[in-house]
Amino acid sequence: MKILVTGATGLIGKALLPHLNHDEITVISRDPARAYQLLGHHINALNSLESLPNLDQFDAVINLAGESIIGKRWSEQQKHIIEDSRWNITQQLVDKIKTSDTPPQTFISGSAVGIYGNQHDKTIDESFTIEPNNTDFSQQVCSRWEQIALEAQSDQTRVCLLRTGIVIAKQGGALAKMLLPYQFGVGGPIGDGQQYFPWIQLQDMVRGILFLLNNSDTQGPYNMTAPNPITNRAFSAALASTLHRPHLLFTPAWVLKCALGESSQLLLDGQRALPNKLQAAGFNFSFPCIEQALKQTLCD
Repeated sequence: MKILVTGATGLIGKALLPHLNHDEITVISRDPARAYQLLGHHINALNSLESLPNLDQFDAVINLAGESIIGKRWSEQQKHIIEDSRWNITQQLVDKIKTSDTPPQTFISGSAVGIYGNQHDKTIDESFTIEPNNTDFSQQVCSRWEQIALEAQSDQTRVCLLRTGIVIAKQGGALAKMLLPYQFGVGGPIGDGQQYFPWIQLQDMVRGILFLLNNSDTQGPYNMTAPNPITNRAFSAALASTLHRPHLLFTPAWVLKCALGESSQLLLDGQRALPNKLQAAGFNFSFPCIEQALKQTLCD
């Protein structure tokens, strides 16, 4: 299979590509030399999509590109960076798919559970009716991101959307940022800890993408989240237990709001998102429970 991948040097991309060794892979990277160094020389690395007049040569496109949404305050400049890093390349891919005579059969494009907004303890799956919230930046980003990607849908191309939760991985992502205080025994719940924490272990994330890639009947949005979402308090306790550290402290909401500003909503809001559609299609999770996922990630 000939596959075009964006965001290949990110957390998920680096974990995914070794599973595509038997395929012919082209990646889009601003730094092809770094891409070759990280991913190997069996790939073809391009510094932009401009060298491709269309995508006739590809069987599938996997779009994982996007500036990290967590870790920096959401200044107006940072918001534009986050938006442009998702919307622009997705629009470019869609435009090239639409101008192809024999377009890729599959377009898998990123999104996030942030599209649902803050749903407190309400259980939600892909059938949930999303109500737009003009004050919720992450929802606006994901909503527009998905709208652009769905423009590629046709009789020749199916579109799958990855509504991803918090990816549990030691080598990057949100967990890597959380580890240090827990390792020193000062980790704990955020705010009241009752917000739901939709998560997925990195291996299951990769397996889920491969499942969608190889199952031609799948299309539309999929919650890439484990089937057992838990509250932030329960996650915090499980993490402390896995590391054999105390679980006594907590971070007040006001501290986060002062430190992170508007972006603190990513940690204070929650989505009790279930992967019902993915499971109905036949996908089985290797790590359905957080204790098992953390042990595999941190102890093996």
